[in-house]
Amino acid sequence: MKFEKFHLSEDLLRNLNDNGFFRTTDIQYKAIPSILKGEDVLAIAQTGTGKTAAFAIPIINMIHSNKSSKRAVGIKCLVMVPTRELAQQIGEVFNKLSKHTKAKPFALYGGVEQDAQIKKLQDGIDILIATPGRMFDLISQGFININYIETLVLDEADHMLDLGFIEDIESIKRKLTRRHQTLFFSATINPQIKKLAFSQVRSSAIRIQISPEDPVSKNVSHFVMFIEMDDKRFFLAEYLRQNPDGKFIVFVRTRVRAERVAKAMERAEIPTLTIHGEKDQTNRAEVMKAFRTGECKVLIATDLSARGIDIPDVTHVINYDLPEKPENYVHRIGRTGRGFNKGIAVSFCSQEERPLLQDIEELLTKKIEVIKVSKVDYEIIASQPEEGMSLQELIESEEKMIQAKKRKKKK
Repeated sequence: MKFEKFHLSEDLLRNLNDNGFFRTTDIQYKAIPSILKGEDVLAIAQTGTGKTAAFAIPIINMIHSNKSSKRAVGIKCLVMVPTRELAQQIGEVFNKLSKHTKAKPFALYGGVEQDAQIKKLQDGIDILIATPGRMFDLISQGFININYIETLVLDEADHMLDLGFIEDIESIKRKLTRRHQTLFFSATINPQIKKLAFSQVRSSAIRIQISPEDPVSKNVSHFVMFIEMDDKRFFLAEYLRQNPDGKFIVFVRTRVRAERVAKAMERAEIPTLTIHGEKDQTNRAEVMKAFRTGECKVLIATDLSARGIDIPDVTHVINYDLPEKPENYVHRIGRTGRGFNKGIAVSFCSQEERPLLQDIEELLTKKIEVIKVSKVDYEIIASQPEEGMSLQELIESEEKMIQAKKRKKKK
C-alpha cells in the first residue's frame, strides 16, 4: 500500500519519497492508522520489517499537523531505547523524515559530553529519543521536562527488560502527568514481555503480531556448519575470501573474542572492524560510520550491536559463536534481509554448542539447513597457515598440515 492512502502531510510524503519509502511493510500498514487515531499499540514484529518507520511516520505527522510554527513548546513524544547505537539510528530516521516538517527530533545518549546536548534541549525539541541513563541524569538536573509528553514509545522492549530497565520504564510512566498514548514495540514475545506490555498499555490497546509462527524474516536463508571451536577462524577467513563482494556482520560471544577474531583476520590479511562495550562512544560511532559507508565490509560484534541496528546492504550475518539465548539469534540475523532485501545467515556450531543450536531450532520451529564439509576439505581449510603467526604457531600449523597429508594418503 502507498503512504498517500494515510492522508499524511505533503511535507512528510515528500520526505518519504526522497528517502525511498514508496510502499508500506506489513507492520507499517497495520500500525500507522491506529497510531494516528491516538490508540495504544502493542506490536510484535521481526527485525528488519520497518518498525521504526511504523511509529516515526505517524508521530511526525501528528506533531507537524498540530503545530502552527517550528517553535517547540515542550517535548511531545519520548522514545525510550536500550542502547546508544539504537538511539543514534532512530534519531537519524526521525531527522530524515522530519526534514521539511515542523517536528524537531533529538537523540540523547551517554558516552559523550552533555553540554551540547543540554543546549539542544534548551533550544526546544518535540521528539526525544533517549537511553535511560543519560535521560534520567538530565531530568534530575532539570534540563528535561516530561510534563508535556503525549506519546511514549518503548522500542526493543524485550532488550530493555533483559538489561534491567523495567524500573526505569515504570518510573517514567509514573512521572507522566497527562493522559498519553503508549506504543510498545518488540521483536520477540514471551511471558515476561507480555506481562510488561500489558502493564504499560491500556486494555483497549491494538495488538499487532506479524508472522507469529515464524520469528524471523522470510528474506533470510539460514545455514549451519559444524566446526570445532579452534578451527572457526580458518573457516571464517575462507568464507570471507569466497564472498569478496559481501558485507558481513560477524557475531561473537565476548569482547575479548571480538578482538581475537579481528587479530586472526588481520593475520589472514582480511580487514575488519570491531564494536563492543569496551569501546568509547566516539570510537563506536567511527566504526559504525566506516561500516555503513562500506569503507570496511566486515564488522565483528558482540550482541550489543544485535538489537535494532539498521545498516544498509548487509548481505551476510555470521554467528561465529552461537548465542546463549535463542532470542538473540533472531536479533542477530535481523541485521540482514531487511525491508525487501535478501540475506544469508551462517552459524558456526562446535560440538559443545549443539544444545544451543537445538534451542534455536525449537524457537524457529524448524531445522536449519546444514552446509556439509567433507573431511578432506575440512582438514585443508583447518590446516591453512596464517600470515604473521608466531614461530610456535607456525610449527603447530605445519604439524597440522603434515597430519592432514598423512590422512589423505591413507584414503
